[in-house]
Amino acid sequence: MEWLNYHHLLYFWIVAKRGSIARASQELRLAHPTISAQIHRLEEVLGAKLFERKGRGLVLTEFGRVSLRYAEEIFSLGREYMDIAKGRPTGRPIRFVVGISDVLPKTIVHRILEPAFRLEGKVCVICREDQSADEFLGALAMHTVDVVLSDAPAGRIASVRAFSHPLGECGTAFLATPELARACRRRFPRSLDGVPFVLPGGNSAVRRTLEEWFDSLEIRPQIIAEVDDPALAKVVGEAGLGVFVVPTAIEKEVRRRYDVQLIRRVDEIRQRFYAISAERKIRHPAVVAICEAAGKNTFI
Repeated sequence: MEWLNYHHLLYFWIVAKRGSIARASQELRLAHPTISAQIHRLEEVLGAKLFERKGRGLVLTEFGRVSLRYAEEIFSLGREYMDIAKGRPTGRPIRFVVGISDVLPKTIVHRILEPAFRLEGKVCVICREDQSADEFLGALAMHTVDVVLSDAPAGRIASVRAFSHPLGECGTAFLATPELARACRRRFPRSLDGVPFVLPGGNSAVRRTLEEWFDSLEIRPQIIAEVDDPALAKVVGEAGLGVFVVPTAIEKEVRRRYDVQLIRRVDEIRQRFYAISAERKIRHPAVVAICEAAGKNTFI
């Protein structure tokens, strides 16, 4: 049986948390070469690099990011174990790690996750947005993520088994500043032809649906930006630079927060939301809660 050297893992964890070997050296009161050698030894045992050089600093590799999550969990359990041994209350909450597609509006994410926050007992929701869809599916398989929230069902990736649970869907609202909105309401959707438009990023499902809709109507907006982040699209739209789209489920909230008005709602441009898990029968209580609440949510 292979055993992990937890001293080596501790050195890696502190370097990753502090951002450099120099700062970790001060905290651990160990020489710089000693920490460096121990991390190299850990990499040899694991068979993968944990850090890579970027300029004068160190950044985590993809495997390093996965290793950091395991290290955080291991040392969290260690602290809890010591609390139990010393008779101290732990009050440890349920850990719920969520991978979030960066194309999802944060208001939609909050609405989906809200049932998890209302669970009896403490829940610690940990949101991750720093990976691609393929990387999130790999994290599901490795059980470092409990569920992935996405605007599309899981793709087919070799050796990764994932199940997509529909959470809801809605239409699409076209929004713009008051002056531009008034101009676009007449003869909609023909009025969008040649109009400045903020297109969702290529990773989003609604981008593909929008392009198909434009092609079917032979409409050619003037694309002034392609934006992955829905929040940035709203800011660009509020600045009067172009028309942008949001799910109808959050249209009213967007209109309240930003100085924009509705041009038209289009029900045939559907936006769908999914919880993707590594198991067909969901067991994690927080995932169960959000999936059970999905039928009661109003994504219209």
